[in-house]
Amino acid sequence: MTSILDHQAISGKYLFPQDRKLRRPFWVNVNSVKLACYQKMVDPSAFTLIHFHGNGEAVADYVPFMTDVFDEMGLNQLFIEYRDYGGSSGQAELVAMLDDGEAVMQAVGIAPEKAIVFGRSIGSLYAIELAYRQPSIAGLIIESGIADPSERFLTYADLEFSGISESDVRAEVAKYFDHQLKLSSYPNPLLILHTENDGLIDISHAERNLEWTGSKSKSLVRFPKGNHNSIYPSNKKHYIAAVEDFIEELRD
Repeated sequence: MTSILDHQAISGKYLFPQDRKLRRPFWVNVNSVKLACYQKMVDPSAFTLIHFHGNGEAVADYVPFMTDVFDEMGLNQLFIEYRDYGGSSGQAELVAMLDDGEAVMQAVGIAPEKAIVFGRSIGSLYAIELAYRQPSIAGLIIESGIADPSERFLTYADLEFSGISESDVRAEVAKYFDHQLKLSSYPNPLLILHTENDGLIDISHAERNLEWTGSKSKSLVRFPKGNHNSIYPSNKKHYIAAVEDFIEELRD
């Protein structure tokens, strides 16, 4: 265990591995685990969208309903599965999984300048980490993302008999999930998507992430309809248009 955040009292209470599996996963062996990812190549010269999904989700949930949308945008796709989700091996642990995005990208051979990283909900943690490690990534999209993960982890953590205090958690979050630090060093375009009615991750998280970023081009699209889990279907036309506009900006 690399951090107390990987303790069962925190990771075990916060992460919800899902067992829905792809029919034909794209297996990637990294960091002693086997990840059940999804890959589709449309055009070798095109951008590749690297996607990190939400907590109670699996890559299989996005195939084909969202992969078809990205197909129409002319994007190659790499949906990264988490450890213990969707048939992947390993243990789902918040900090241990921070290495996986970069390792998968390098194993597949995607050049950072040809990558667009997308993180939804908890996936924002891993998308922001990847952009921090690879600041030449062409674009970063955060949907329903988290600014201060300690607010989320402590909501679910069961610390009573763990020997871990709230201050311990906050210190570890500052060490591994300092989004203000990470976003401030990312220079390329950033798009944030968030609904005004997100009762799980308040829109103030989106506002903080926007404020913190060092991106030369940044925008927050605030959707008037839907909630944390219905942001896409409730705003489909507007949502797709926002992502398409962002992709076109990167192509210019």
